[in-house]
Amino acid sequence: MPDEKEVKNLDSMPTTKVQRATKFMQTGVKIGGNYVKHYAKKLVDSNTTQAELHANNAKDIYNALSELKGSALKVAQMMSMDRNLLPSAYQEKFTMAQYSAPPLSYPLVVKTFASAFGKTPADFFDTFTKDAVNAASIGQVHRATKDGQVFAVKVQYPGVADSIASDLRIVKPFAVQLLGLTERDIDMYMTEVQGMLVAETDYELELKNAVHIAAQCAHIPNLFFPRYYPEYSSKRILTMDWVPGQHLNEFLLTNPTQAVRNQLGQALWDFYDYQMHVMHMVHADPHPGNFLLQPDGTLGIIDFGCVKVIPEEYYKKHFRVISPSIFKDEATLNQVFLDLQFIYEDDTPQLKRLFTDLFSEMVELTIKPFRSGEFDFGSEDYFQQLYNFGERLAKMDELKKSKKPRGSKDALYLNRTYFGLYSMLNQLGAKISTKTSFDLA
Repeated sequence: MPDEKEVKNLDSMPTTKVQRATKFMQTGVKIGGNYVKHYAKKLVDSNTTQAELHANNAKDIYNALSELKGSALKVAQMMSMDRNLLPSAYQEKFTMAQYSAPPLSYPLVVKTFASAFGKTPADFFDTFTKDAVNAASIGQVHRATKDGQVFAVKVQYPGVADSIASDLRIVKPFAVQLLGLTERDIDMYMTEVQGMLVAETDYELELKNAVHIAAQCAHIPNLFFPRYYPEYSSKRILTMDWVPGQHLNEFLLTNPTQAVRNQLGQALWDFYDYQMHVMHMVHADPHPGNFLLQPDGTLGIIDFGCVKVIPEEYYKKHFRVISPSIFKDEATLNQVFLDLQFIYEDDTPQLKRLFTDLFSEMVELTIKPFRSGEFDFGSEDYFQQLYNFGERLAKMDELKKSKKPRGSKDALYLNRTYFGLYSMLNQLGAKISTKTSFDLA
């Protein structure tokens, strides 16, 4: 969790394209200055390390993203979920986006209410916290009461929905440089990312998705969902029950028993398995800030802004690789990998073999939990294998120089979902049954 001294209320935030672009330019100048100071210091002190440079850059980049909020801060949140993707200074700083970012001041919250309803929070509720109790990338949460009932009221930051396209254009060079991706790869997925971010800013759609998924998953043991209140909600304000519990990091500090960890992990696995394979739509933002854990081993789910609807045809292609028989038939495997855009018809035979072997190894590794019946996600050996494989991919010249992106855009949020799920299960150290609704035959 971030140092409380670092989190200050914002009385304003850049909302126009020019203001937001200017903020990024100013940050670029700061980063350039950090490099100058780093190398000047290194001339005097040969023991100076990259760690200090990373720390300074991470602070400046995060501060800029925090002020911009919206899509820009969401990028930092997404990157922080991979512990090996960024230097530790960036990862530690960007993790703050999962739980707490500098909130907006109360006058701006009142202005948002007035724009949505023509009323203030005081016109709706008996009490309403002037300070946000939680602030993240798209909006911030206030605690309110009415007639003895406690509510969580999510208020979207002004201008976030209107700035998505321009923000992504601004963030693009930063993502290319920091992640080592090509502009071609970024462009391939940009439409998918933009569409999902637009959906996240539509709180009326979030309310609809939340009510639907909660009703469909009500039978799953040890899950609970808040009720939502359309009469206190709008496109930019969302009101729901206040859900008790702790975020994952706080919860782990209470030293829960292994039985409780396993129960929570099982609920998490069952929740995602049912959505993915029965509903074909999934809560695609499984970072710890969206879950509240209780001492009795029950799990509250509080954010349905990012929901990926899985096209039926792509679902069939994506999950065919779970079946063990796929790897026993070279012709079938070749077709599956063509469908998933791991390989292409016009690849050379050498490239086809290289990428077939590479992605076969990747698939075999990532679907290991599905084939085990029971799996110990606390196994650091398994996660070290995943991270080592990821490092190999990042260093492969053949991937970097590939003239085609490898992997369908529809896989972007599904892969992110499973990475987030695996990561949370690993932090829980949960040993669970990995039975699935998918036909493994």
